[in-house]
Amino acid sequence: MRDISNILELWASWARSGNNGIDYPSIAAGFKGLLPQTSKFCLNCCDDDGLLIDSCIAQLKKRRPEEYDLLLQYYCYNISKRKIAKKIKCDERLVRIKIKMAEGFIDGCLSAMNIKLECE
Repeated sequence: MRDISNILELWASWARSGNNGIDYPSIAAGFKGLLPQTSKFCLNCCDDDGLLIDSCIAQLKKRRPEEYDLLLQYYCYNISKRKIAKKIKCDERLVRIKIKMAEGFIDGCLSAMNIKLECE
């Protein structure tokens, strides 16, 4: 059984590093070189895994846009579930449930492809 949280953390790190060419910026345009790097070494998944996970994320965006937004806020932008709940003015339990549902969706997509990721 795969640890989808860990896989999504590795994917988010990969997406923030700019390897995907898709719209997951970690920093506003023009400010990338101005901020100090927070860590010297950041684990992320390989490009093949990142692209496979991206395809699942794209399906989530198409079918469940609200869960997609929550997943990005939590994994890509490192916003806590509590802060997300405050921001959208709902119960934190609901945010937790929706993020779990999004994780389940991604896990289901990866399982349906029947491919073993390198980062597992």
